[in-house]
Amino acid sequence: MAPPPGFDAGNGVTAPSRSAIIGGSAAGHHLLDIEGYSHTKDHLPTGQCIKSRPFTVGAGGTSWRILYYPNGDQPDVSEFISVFLDVDQGVAEAVEAQAKFSLLDQIGEPVPSHSHMTKMHKYLCTGDGGFGYRNFINRAWLEESGHLKNDCFSIRCDVFVSMELRTEDRAVDPVFVTVPPYDLHLYLERLLAAKTGADVTFEVGGETFRAHRCILAARSTVFEAELFGQMKESVDTTVIRVDDMEADVFRALLGFMYTDGLPACPALQQAAMSQHLLVAADRYNLERLKLICEDNLCVHIDTGSVATILALAEQHRCRGLKEACFDFLSSPSTLNAVMATDGFEHLTRSCPAVLKELMSNIAARVP
Repeated sequence: MAPPPGFDAGNGVTAPSRSAIIGGSAAGHHLLDIEGYSHTKDHLPTGQCIKSRPFTVGAGGTSWRILYYPNGDQPDVSEFISVFLDVDQGVAEAVEAQAKFSLLDQIGEPVPSHSHMTKMHKYLCTGDGGFGYRNFINRAWLEESGHLKNDCFSIRCDVFVSMELRTEDRAVDPVFVTVPPYDLHLYLERLLAAKTGADVTFEVGGETFRAHRCILAARSTVFEAELFGQMKESVDTTVIRVDDMEADVFRALLGFMYTDGLPACPALQQAAMSQHLLVAADRYNLERLKLICEDNLCVHIDTGSVATILALAEQHRCRGLKEACFDFLSSPSTLNAVMATDGFEHLTRSCPAVLKELMSNIAARVP
């Protein structure tokens, strides 16, 4: 006998299981032909109707009728034909349904201007007249249109009955082949660590790093130009020196180029590393890394760091990061606190243009 869903076979692996939530609606339609329209109009005063023959739509054989009022169901719509959908009086349970009434043209197609869908209606069989349209067709319009022929016209009523939500077990398809997750980055990480086949050497912050020029060139157009462009001859046999960068930053930069990821580090270290990596990413045209650093710095904006981060965003064209700084500084009390910091003085000296933009931005937010 097959085990139940979720059964533990005893080997520590729980068998997969599956179920479904099922909803939807049952649909059907009824055509109501009005033959002798003038007679119905003359013999049924406002507020009186005649019912269609019963028809069935929905689970359990729910029975329906169309209520046809040739002179409207109330005095305020006496110039109109009113139509309603009504649950047959033999049904005792509540029914949730939606109806679409359409006037048909002479070839049996719905007239777009007279096709209307009701909202979903929960109907209890209380004899309240159902649901539909009080001003469905203006009689004067109908009589002058080509849709009334030989004193006859037709109405189509589409009914959509909501099905009760239910759940069912589903069989799980057998798995014959399991494809492991993407792991190219793991192999490239090992390649970088082992230095197998490394053909270029960098000196950064007193440390040397061996790497593979093809991988670097594939990730960065700057490295491509340096390693395979006009500068190629000068770097083939020498160590490439990278100034103005710390060894830890270059190590993280190389790791990203091989694995597309960054090592985990404490929050305070992450903020500082993100600032340095953002500069490096801009230097080597690594747009994804630059955006990752922007995103990381957005959550580290505070009174003490916002001026420094804003200057960094301006210098390296980081639009999203700059907007985050402007948003943080939108409060007058926050701005006053930031203006007292050393970072704000540096911002004033190094980026006067962004300071002017900040003031314009704040002025624009004042109601």
